[in-house]
Amino acid sequence: MAWQRPDGRQPCELRHHSFEPNFTRFAPGSVLAKCGDTQVLCNVSITEGVPRFLLGSGKGWLTAEYRMLPAATQQRQERELLKLSGRTQEIQRLIGRSLRAALDFRLLGERTITVDADVLQADAGTRTTAITGSFVALAYGISRLLEQGILERSPLTRQIAAVSVGLLDGEPFLDLNYVEDVAATVDFNVVMNQNLGIIEVQGTAEEGSFSRHQLNQLLDFAETGIQELLISQRQAIANWESLLTNN
Repeated sequence: MAWQRPDGRQPCELRHHSFEPNFTRFAPGSVLAKCGDTQVLCNVSITEGVPRFLLGSGKGWLTAEYRMLPAATQQRQERELLKLSGRTQEIQRLIGRSLRAALDFRLLGERTITVDADVLQADAGTRTTAITGSFVALAYGISRLLEQGILERSPLTRQIAAVSVGLLDGEPFLDLNYVEDVAATVDFNVVMNQNLGIIEVQGTAEEGSFSRHQLNQLLDFAETGIQELLISQRQAIANWESLLTNN
């Protein structure tokens, strides 16, 4: 029997998603990203200076931190303070790698961008929502630097979005919620740019294995979802056309 989606979506249909810019007051770039019942607060801060290994290079840097608030899930989770779980470290590195692919660090100069992705509510897809929402926050942060005259030219060279896909009863599905994520035999997270170039694919078979044909199906579904997310990102960024450079 074919898998029936709990929310009635078609197999290749995203959950309802939105980006609410300027959600916090002080961060240069701030977005509340929603994907179904998953909500991630994405803040971007920009400071002068870079890590020691970049001193004198003229290039900037981007780093990311990811946390899940204690009440983001049905059962309260302990706050991660001094010691981060392996999952948290993996996700924040993924966010950092993904967003670094969007920037020309020579145009940023010796400045550091810090992305804070805090999960307010989790219903699967927190890492992909964090990446997609943080790109919008990053665009707002860059726009603020341009408005203030700190930057002469935008360092954004690519648009970045991410989505989850998986196999349920042997069939591909896009943008899994929690019920589907738990039941999936294969789970993938896919990050792409505006040209649908692949930045990263994280995928594993939770049970057994999957075929090359199924892999191609999953990537096709991911492309479809990311194309829609890219459009939504651009609609959420008021001065988008002036931000993306063609380096």
